[in-house]
Amino acid sequence: MTRVAAIDCGTNSIRLLVADADPATGELVDLDRRMTIVRLGQGVDRTGRLAPEALERTFAACREYAAVIKEHGAERLRFVATSASRDAENRDEFVRGVLDILGVEPEVITGEQEAAFSFTGATKELTGREDLARPCLVVDIGGGSTEFVVGDDRVRAARSVDVGCVRMTERHLVRDGAVTDPPTGEQIAAMRADIEAALDLAGETVPLGEARTLVGLAGSVTTVSAIAQDLPEYDSAAIHHSRISRDRVREITEWLLRSTHAERAAVPSMHPGRVDVIAAGALVLLAIMERTGADEVVVSEHDILDGIAWSVA
Repeated sequence: MTRVAAIDCGTNSIRLLVADADPATGELVDLDRRMTIVRLGQGVDRTGRLAPEALERTFAACREYAAVIKEHGAERLRFVATSASRDAENRDEFVRGVLDILGVEPEVITGEQEAAFSFTGATKELTGREDLARPCLVVDIGGGSTEFVVGDDRVRAARSVDVGCVRMTERHLVRDGAVTDPPTGEQIAAMRADIEAALDLAGETVPLGEARTLVGLAGSVTTVSAIAQDLPEYDSAAIHHSRISRDRVREITEWLLRSTHAERAAVPSMHPGRVDVIAAGALVLLAIMERTGADEVVVSEHDILDGIAWSVA
């Protein structure tokens, strides 16, 4: 066993996994898995820069994670940063801050690398499952981007496109500095048009219609699963490998798009940091299911974070 630590810093959240990994058996045993909403991508789509307050929120989380990593005695650490830091002009400030706190330089990876990590994390434990037809299409709906990966035991094609729950919310649902609650039909139509255009781009590289199993990753998908199951609180065990039908995803998405902030915040499984962006994330998921013809989505709590951990094991 090798004790490893992996950090995934995205547009909306930063997450840590400390685990014991055994490459010989394919076993990854969690010791600590946590997530903090820092909204690093706040305003990046509009300004092209990481906001000072977003950087400070992220660095505060890094300090907390540094203590956890030290406590568990992880032998290796890899820090991966994705969409928001790819897009930002001042990402050097981000890199310096992380290096000072954690002693490692964050790797600002490409969308294709992000997709490969997501595929490994989501599918490694599914190998040999007879109830899941191959090939799989893994979709990782993040804050700033969505990754599409088709593969069997390995990646066959991958593409990252710039649609995510934060980017779509900030681009289409914010008026006068606040999220429209609920959004207008015109706003929803504009958001849907952006998502459909992104699916066209993804389809140029990834054969979306060839996949026989759709696997969905990240907070938008897991939150939709929690809502679908009417969970009294967020329960990773109940969410992991749950299945949601396309009709149920449509029902939930339509409700989220017509609900108010207070109604969404009252959902017991809803993380406070997702209340304003979950409707956009659910719409991305629904559009993917409609485009691919998937009758259901298999939800995975294991994703890019697990893929990063395996890469250092």
